[in-house]
Amino acid sequence: MKNILIVLLGPTGVGKTDVSIDIAHHFSCEIISADSRQFFREMKIGTAVPSDDQLKKVKHYFIRFLSIKDYYSSSLFERDVLKILPAIFVKNNMALMTGGSGMYIDAVCKGIADIPDTDHAVREKYTGIYNEQGIEGLRFALRMLDPEHYEKVDLKNHKRIIRALEVCETTGKPYSSFLKKENRQRDFEIVKIGLGRPREELFRRINLRVDKMLEEGLENEARDLFEMRHLNALNSVGYREMFDYFEGKITKDKAIELIKRNTRRFAKRQMTWWARDKEITWFDPDNIPGIENFVERRIIS
Repeated sequence: MKNILIVLLGPTGVGKTDVSIDIAHHFSCEIISADSRQFFREMKIGTAVPSDDQLKKVKHYFIRFLSIKDYYSSSLFERDVLKILPAIFVKNNMALMTGGSGMYIDAVCKGIADIPDTDHAVREKYTGIYNEQGIEGLRFALRMLDPEHYEKVDLKNHKRIIRALEVCETTGKPYSSFLKKENRQRDFEIVKIGLGRPREELFRRINLRVDKMLEEGLENEARDLFEMRHLNALNSVGYREMFDYFEGKITKDKAIELIKRNTRRFAKRQMTWWARDKEITWFDPDNIPGIENFVERRIIS
């Protein structure tokens, strides 16, 4: 039988965890997490890591396997997933990958572009611009050098912007030009399933989830990580707003308000990312039988 990777994706708060466990049970397969925030063991509450009971129900890979001090990237994720998939397929010809990190999902499904090495001096130059002008200086430079990538990149992540700028300047070509390539062929079939909810319902679920995180101890978790706030992993919604509160820049109520707002904005960016992928078939998360029937039809087609 052909090997199949089911890819279950969707915006934060849509309900991927519960659906993934139901589907994994139905097909007796294991789960690969493609949520880059859940990779880090120190970030449990603020990343909505599956509960201990959920993790016991189905074997998960790539959950809390790194420290926030470790370097990791979508290209390393591609390498690591492709390395373990053959062993997973020996046990079952199906595996389920789920998460909300579009770049990491694309890395496994399509491959990562081979981007040339860059000049360290160029990186230092743009790091200096960031230190002097803030992220706005980087955004302006990227908009000039690569307007196409400017429309896609996370404009709050200075390290990703610097990475694009150093490639632009070192090579003399837009960073986006290196991302345009033919997809790498995989020796397994990929079935992409998207989970979506009406906008107001999704936003309501996001707000409730933030409230739950706070009840579970998000503030204390963030305090424990405060001294390491400079690390890239902690430049995440939920943590950076709490850090601003601890530094006296905003009130606690304002921090909570911003966490909810920024999470909603993050969900919208996720949907924008996937809107371009015509291989995704979308379902209501409550329609689990419909999802399972769809996968079964794809298996026998």
